[in-house]
Amino acid sequence: GHYKEDLHRVNISKGFWALETEVTHEMWISVMGVNSNSSRFKDSKRLPVDDLSKDDCLRYIARLNASGLRPKGFEFALPTEAQWEYACRAGTMTPFSFGDSLNGDKANCDGKILPYGTTEKGTYLGKTTEVGSYPPNPWGLYDMHGNVQEWVSDWYDEYPQNEVTDPISGHEGMADMYRGGGWTSLADSCRSASRNHSYYGHEGFRLVLVPTGRNHPPKQ
Repeated sequence: GHYKEDLHRVNISKGFWALETEVTHEMWISVMGVNSNSSRFKDSKRLPVDDLSKDDCLRYIARLNASGLRPKGFEFALPTEAQWEYACRAGTMTPFSFGDSLNGDKANCDGKILPYGTTEKGTYLGKTTEVGSYPPNPWGLYDMHGNVQEWVSDWYDEYPQNEVTDPISGHEGMADMYRGGGWTSLADSCRSASRNHSYYGHEGFRLVLVPTGRNHPPKQ
């Protein structure tokens, strides 16, 4: 399902680091071991993990944070919705970081049905692609608009219409949220602003590195 989008200003007061790519099988296996996920596509270690629940991602992150690889005072986490969109837009205001249209040419999505911003039908590969197969956004981040949908740390809540700083929406028990389109998504769902929920079996994730505790949503 898609959720309401309200245009409003969001301030992010602290810097964070975002992984250039979605988490790949190679990254997953290095932390969780072989045969430890139910991804549909496993032909290459550079394919993103897919078909993961949000809890699957959080288990990976917990083990990664316990491994001693994180810098002191920081932790790996799922991005908040606000952090994700900030990274996806990369300073742009167009529907996509690369412009106004998409038909499967600049991101891995279903470009044959209802292309966005153009009437020219494009490609539908029917599978994930190795990370980095499409050009990065202006900040060097790959596959923000397609390949696999990406879980975020907070839950669905209505977007506020007023200016906010460091928002973390919702609380535990509300619908899980993911951002960005995937290989099965229509182009409209790949826009920077598109908000989606629940679990369709096509989700993966991207890591961020943030000050400890910063991305933890409130509990009900």
